[in-house]
Amino acid sequence: MPPCLAILSDAIIWENTPAKGLPMGAFLDTIIAKASADLQTIVLPEGNDIRTLQAAREIVDRGIAKIIVLGTDDEVAAHGIALDGIDVINPATSPDRQAMADRLFELRKAKGMTADEAFEKVADVLYHGVMMVSLGLADGMVAGACHATGDVLRPALQILKTAPDTKLVSAFFVMDVPDCEFGADGTFLFADCALNQYPDAEALSEIAIGSAQSFRSFIGGEPVVAM
Repeated sequence: MPPCLAILSDAIIWENTPAKGLPMGAFLDTIIAKASADLQTIVLPEGNDIRTLQAAREIVDRGIAKIIVLGTDDEVAAHGIALDGIDVINPATSPDRQAMADRLFELRKAKGMTADEAFEKVADVLYHGVMMVSLGLADGMVAGACHATGDVLRPALQILKTAPDTKLVSAFFVMDVPDCEFGADGTFLFADCALNQYPDAEALSEIAIGSAQSFRSFIGGEPVVAM
């Protein structure tokens, strides 16, 4: 599986969990089953947010993924959520900080970044999380609970870059509607929901192409695009 990054607008958000006594769409069942069968390591950089810690606890308890949470001990402990079985890393004191800084410096020195600036950058939870993905220490990162979309994207675009031949970065929501005859058994992909304001015709075409490719990857089957 290639490295991946998810932001709030790219996240697959499920509210109809069994714990709430509501039906779960077949799409989400499939995603969770696939994840459980091939455990990946996901870094959650927003360890200061209680929703992140609650999600981490549920994901590990349900056997969906391995989780790494970024934050200081005080930030994480403040919410009183037991994180046994979950790695917690403080980017400022991480033993990988220097290696990450060296890598970031190599990537960004042509843009004017100094070695000292790179060292400071990787103490930031978002840069640290993306560097973990870049160095193979994590398979993906999910962020956006308490950071703006632009802040999440910036280190990803600087470090991971875009897929080959990608002309425009766009975002999407996956909507899973129970007992719905439309879409792919009630599953829809809506784009662009967060990034491109007032796109022109060319941008709209790139969003449509990218969204169709995302549909094939996430949902499967041949997409039908409506504009």
